[in-house]
Amino acid sequence: MRLGGREIAAATGAEALAEGAPTPPRRATIDSSQASRGDLFFGLRGERRDGGEFAEAALAAGAWGVVIGSDHAAALASSGLAGGAGATADMGPPAWVFAAEDPLAAMQRLANAWRRALGAQVVGVTGSVGKTSVKDIARALLPGRVHANRENLNTEIGLPLTLLEAPDDAETLVLEMAMRGAGQIAELAEIAEPDVAVITNVGPVHVEQLGSVAAIAAEKVAILDSLRPGGTAVAPVDAGELEPHLQRAERLLRFGPGGDVSVVDSQVFEFVTEATIATPLGEQRFELPFTEAHNLINALAAIAAGVALGAAPAEMAERATRGIGFSRFRGERLELRDGIVLVNDCYNANPVSMRAALDHLMTLEAPRRVAVLGRMGELGPDSRRYHREVGEHARAVGVDLVVGIGEEAREYGPDELVADPAEAAELLTARLEAGDVVLIKGSRAAGLEAVAAALLELEGAA
Repeated sequence: MRLGGREIAAATGAEALAEGAPTPPRRATIDSSQASRGDLFFGLRGERRDGGEFAEAALAAGAWGVVIGSDHAAALASSGLAGGAGATADMGPPAWVFAAEDPLAAMQRLANAWRRALGAQVVGVTGSVGKTSVKDIARALLPGRVHANRENLNTEIGLPLTLLEAPDDAETLVLEMAMRGAGQIAELAEIAEPDVAVITNVGPVHVEQLGSVAAIAAEKVAILDSLRPGGTAVAPVDAGELEPHLQRAERLLRFGPGGDVSVVDSQVFEFVTEATIATPLGEQRFELPFTEAHNLINALAAIAAGVALGAAPAEMAERATRGIGFSRFRGERLELRDGIVLVNDCYNANPVSMRAALDHLMTLEAPRRVAVLGRMGELGPDSRRYHREVGEHARAVGVDLVVGIGEEAREYGPDELVADPAEAAELLTARLEAGDVVLIKGSRAAGLEAVAAALLELEGAA
């Protein structure tokens, strides 16, 4: 970061109780065990422990400074452990100690200050389904130096950390924003101040907390309220419950059939989709390294974000051929012996993504198609109905064998019901046949990644 101690104090609203190096910190961290020389450690308050308790360990590891609660900061500054007066020669250089009423809010304010100092264009991505894939595709397609969330750093803690990780030569930031409750998208958007706001869709995800799909839509569109002047909203043609809110956008690009960014024609090969895509900047042929229909829709959303930033479709198409890498557990193809293929899509699940994954499973050439399904979380009082409808969809499209994991999976009407991922792996080891294609999907809380890991260990990877 190009922000020194005094600038950090001003940005965070924290009080500097001890001063350290005149140079800026190297990076921000919230894990004292990972802190090293040059880091700025934020001691966040948790349910059980206060991160300020670990500030001394961070400084011992060479941290540039710490942002912690006022009580911990006062004790640390007066002890001499931060260096300066009262410090001994073997304590290393002096460190900054910042006292903050709320270290998390201080980190969020600093992230916003760094976002402004960078001057980079920001693409914010939210939605019930597909936001991580849209983020991954946009990171690959957009030109220049692009910085995006790692893994699942998309929450009130992860997003500011992502911003603070951005190098000072970043030209575009692609920031995924997750919603775990009311008001969170508004909070994240205020930190990110996007130039482009992508809403992939809305569906029955987080219904348990928010009560209805309409309420979810109202939360998602809060991202539009933090768009910078002249900013662009990107939304699907079939916006559903989003539609009444989209008039809030100064500029709007639609993706999907009949939209501003749409597929003119496409062909699916073994591992590649070739598609001609129409945009306001002209038609362009893309070669995309995936075959899932839902990822083609995700690509349209990412291309629309690029168009909103003025990126040339030809340049995005060229970058697509260099490779698009998806985050872990999102449609990973794993090969076992005897030609058995696992489609490991167990990062999360909801009724929309479940149907899309089952539809994709049925496009894969195989003598048998097997679906291993765990629970879908946060569906509220209609959870049993949603599970039952997904099971009915699996049978309607022709899945040969459905294996349910856990009591809630009973509602799928599976051919086999097992108690946990370990039992599922044992069953599959006994039942899988040469050439089978196996989809593994469920909410992350179901822990279905253990099924794939166990199968790889038991079967032996090809």
